[in-house]
Amino acid sequence: MKRMNLSLRVKLLALLLCATAAHGQSVVFKSGDAGYAIYRIPAIVKAPGGDLLAFCEGRVNNGGDFGNIDIVMKRSVDGGTSWSTLQIVIDADSLQAGNPAPVVDLLDPQYPGGRIFLFYNTGNNHEGEVRNGKGQRKVWYVTSVDNGKTWSAPTDISLQVHRHGTSDDWRSYANTPGHGLQLTQGSHAGRLFVAANHSEGTPKGRFEDYKAHGFYSDDHGKSFALSASVARPGGNESIAAELAGGRVLLNSRNQRGDVKERLISLSNNGGVSWDTSYFDPALIDPVCQGSVLNIGWKKNKAVLAFSNAAARSKRDSLTVRISVDEGATWKYSLLVDHSPAGTKGDHTAYSDLVLVNKNNLGVLYERSGYKEIFFQPLSIKRNYQIWKK
Repeated sequence: MKRMNLSLRVKLLALLLCATAAHGQSVVFKSGDAGYAIYRIPAIVKAPGGDLLAFCEGRVNNGGDFGNIDIVMKRSVDGGTSWSTLQIVIDADSLQAGNPAPVVDLLDPQYPGGRIFLFYNTGNNHEGEVRNGKGQRKVWYVTSVDNGKTWSAPTDISLQVHRHGTSDDWRSYANTPGHGLQLTQGSHAGRLFVAANHSEGTPKGRFEDYKAHGFYSDDHGKSFALSASVARPGGNESIAAELAGGRVLLNSRNQRGDVKERLISLSNNGGVSWDTSYFDPALIDPVCQGSVLNIGWKKNKAVLAFSNAAARSKRDSLTVRISVDEGATWKYSLLVDHSPAGTKGDHTAYSDLVLVNKNNLGVLYERSGYKEIFFQPLSIKRNYQIWKK
């Protein structure tokens, strides 16, 4: 039998995803469990040993973005079917710890079994107050060499990746949220890259003091450097994916809200600077977070998956899209979750993607008005193999 052409195979993939989306979902975090009022801001990676590690913010007292907030984790050893008891990874006492950004380093010769980085932020005041110069956000990381069972002491990298207190007058600051990445191709192979955003100076109308940026390490976490900021104002929560040759695609929330689409920025030097930025009309967005993930390669181009609340008016209609041309087009999509008829308010919001294995993609996402964080497996039939060269 002749091999199916790429277009047909990807269409069949979309149909298969649609047929399997309703099966195998599981509640990972549920409001009120384990002493936390609410869980928010999911992030997920696959550990070197194969386990899935699901992170989020455990908010102790209420659903607010500031307060007594820990970073917590659960583990799945069976591809997301079941999850462990909750593990507290970061406890900043009564202060905020948030925006988990896990990255798996598989290319450090000092750690041939791989090492997991978990980047996160701490803050001593509400975002609005920090934006007005009354408080500070910091950037930290911890690492694990045993697949997330134990974690190192925190390392503060704020002076390397945050321009607070300088003439640039950076104020608010946030990693991703969602996973970071490690480049595998090009002259910067091995680079760890974490997308981020910040505000600059006195607050401006329509949130134009916000800009997207990133930070990176070329020596496996010994030192860090800042990327250039995306010139277009309003860039907020961001996430990145590797393209062919070690180029980087940055996918950002438009905090201005004037264009309800994702802001895309492209880098030809591994995320050091940004050559172009534009709004992608295929990726509608209600001013929310989203996730993008390189799930492999086809004909020397990155195959990308993207998830977000694909709506303009409210956070709803969680959708996973697939691009086989490095984000130039997104022809194949799956509606994963939509609010029941009559539902008021947000239904699905923040999400993060993980490649469970060559045949399965997974999405970890907020649902039911932030009451739960769900994991939804999306099965990819083996003989499609869209990532093979």
